[in-house]
Amino acid sequence: MWKQIGTAFRLMLLFTVVTGLVYPLVVTGLCQILFRQRANGSLAMRDGKVVGSHLIAQNFQSPDYFHPRPSAAGDGYDPTASGPSNLGPTNQALVTRVDQAAAAFHKANPEAPAELPADLLTTSASGLDPDISPASAADQAARVAAARQVPVGAIRALVAKLIQQPQWGFLGEARVNVLDLNLALDQEFSRKAISR
Repeated sequence: MWKQIGTAFRLMLLFTVVTGLVYPLVVTGLCQILFRQRANGSLAMRDGKVVGSHLIAQNFQSPDYFHPRPSAAGDGYDPTASGPSNLGPTNQALVTRVDQAAAAFHKANPEAPAELPADLLTTSASGLDPDISPASAADQAARVAAARQVPVGAIRALVAKLIQQPQWGFLGEARVNVLDLNLALDQEFSRKAISR
């Protein structure tokens, strides 16, 4: 019996070292060499300072920026409280929240059509989705153009330039990263700092 316990203990130590130390160190090292930007959180930099991550939505509220989709993560866009609202399509709380989101969006964007894209009114599964649909960006273009005092055509052209197509042409949907779009707005139209 002691022979089996000794063998089991040695195997436990071996696998603890291999799977608990060697494997994580090798994978971390390879990721730092091959995918450094992604491995470190896909951080967005401006003037040597981190201004966000391309992977996590931020709560832009200023009228001269594009706004992300609503968030159910904590008080909103909180990565430590990521998660969906878990409200079903017949839940009255969801209906009320969608109606309130539509009313607030139309108040801020009076030029927007009556029918809005779903991603402007509903939260994502994580509550941290950094992307919006091209239609959602188009519905905000007039507000951003007015706030920045530039032609709406220039804003629409910038949105069109930043549309990311589905991966490999068929995975996912066309989308626009809100942080990338807002950073491009500041660069294109001479803003110095991101105000949320």
